[in-house]
Amino acid sequence: MEEQAAKVRCQRMGCDVMFSPDDNPDDSCQYHDSPFFHDGMKEWSCCKKRSHDFSLFLAIPGCKTGKHTTEKPVLAKPAPPKNQVPAPAPAPDASSKQTCSRCQQGFFCSEHGSQAREKRLQTDLPAENNTGVQEGLAAPAKKIVDINQPQTCGNKGCGMTFKEKDNHDTACSYHPGPAVFHDRLRGWKCCDIHVKEFDEFMSIPPCTKGWHNANPAS
Repeated sequence: MEEQAAKVRCQRMGCDVMFSPDDNPDDSCQYHDSPFFHDGMKEWSCCKKRSHDFSLFLAIPGCKTGKHTTEKPVLAKPAPPKNQVPAPAPAPDASSKQTCSRCQQGFFCSEHGSQAREKRLQTDLPAENNTGVQEGLAAPAKKIVDINQPQTCGNKGCGMTFKEKDNHDTACSYHPGPAVFHDRLRGWKCCDIHVKEFDEFMSIPPCTKGWHNANPAS
């Protein structure tokens, strides 16, 4: 019986999954090209998808496919677009609002626009009206997870696949964040490390131990 090769982490932007070199089909990797940062906006140069929130930016699915690789990509440095006409904002999706952690906490979310304002309006209603609104909202369903089901950790800087039965208080190495972008520097506020290049930023070692979490609050 042949021994399977140890799994390694893919270095492509937007992928970051563990793979086996012996099992690496042509379309197994979903990734992005170089990121672009300008005036607080984060954008992928390949598909032009963007976000102000760094966690939402990293969660944008890759627009290209290919083989996984352990070689770090050479990042291009695209020039800022000239006279770019801003694309119309897509209509907010109700289901994505309900699952967005920023909207649930009442913070402004660039992806869902007025969600925070709607939540404040509900909070500011008189007591008798507010009670009616709360009664009309269904309680979110609790997610039941099989302890043997593989999950991907959503903590910043981790991204590992884990099973709940193996999870413990030091299983995850991550950044509690937030990520900081200022004056061409990129870094993490939690460990106060800042670098100039994006690939160096992605390589900053996590500074905190904790539980793996497939659905982090922020």
